[in-house]
Amino acid sequence: MEADSLADAGLTGLAVSPASAHPAVSTAPAASAAAPAVRTRPRRPAAVMAPIVLRGPPVRRLAGAGTPAGARPLADGPPLDVPPEVPVPTLSLSLPSPADQVARLEALGLHERAGMPAARLREAAAAAGDGLVVLAADLVPPSALVPLVRWRDRPAFVVADMTDLDDFAPVADAAPPSPVYLLREPDRGDTHRNCTPDEALPRIRAAGRVPLSVAEGLTWLLQCPDLLERNACTMTVGSRLRRANGSLDARTPALWISNGTGRDGRERRDSPKVGWCWAGNRHTWLGIASAAGRTPLP
Repeated sequence: MEADSLADAGLTGLAVSPASAHPAVSTAPAASAAAPAVRTRPRRPAAVMAPIVLRGPPVRRLAGAGTPAGARPLADGPPLDVPPEVPVPTLSLSLPSPADQVARLEALGLHERAGMPAARLREAAAAAGDGLVVLAADLVPPSALVPLVRWRDRPAFVVADMTDLDDFAPVADAAPPSPVYLLREPDRGDTHRNCTPDEALPRIRAAGRVPLSVAEGLTWLLQCPDLLERNACTMTVGSRLRRANGSLDARTPALWISNGTGRDGRERRDSPKVGWCWAGNRHTWLGIASAAGRTPLP
């Protein structure tokens, strides 16, 4: 999957080293007593081409972010350190009103999937302030949201090696507070590009924010398809899979746009996809989504 993700980002590199200059070679015959030495003009060295280097876009990361043990190196050039005082632009999307969001959830039949009367959703919308209206993942799992998501009229899909999508449960500070709730101030997390999930999560929490779950990311994408852009997508590290021994699976869910490479298949080019990235790897084109908090709705 990681190889597919690099191909989706268009991050491939080629370096052509310059040819080595050849020393001048003399073809003059050896001097002899019978014939005087003949001077010859030294051969001109072969032309040398300037190096050609193709690489992806410049890498941006927070100053002082070191490479964690076990993380694989980036394939798209060296990091570009950004001083902390220089702000990195973040995505700002205008969410539909809570009433319009609920109308869309109803039109898609998600209230029925959640076992909730439409009137309950409308009541929740009436009580909601600004934010994203979300149905709890235990009522509407991520796999039920994926077929409903569209990006430029292309249907979403889950990568072939993530058949356990619904087993990725919310971490403690991503747990739904009620069956229907409001996610306040969601952010794609562009400031955390080129940070690993393991690095970014403590920073998100230190800022008083919470990570998004994959179900919340899909709900946001359902309401705001412009959440995803080429080379500017997001990870939802608030969902993790816990193994039988209690340890965390190393994968973290992510949402991005397929290039139709690898196992995705060419027919899925430009389709939104649910995939995963290692918790210890960095990606220059993936932010790490967060929110100001969650408010229960009636």
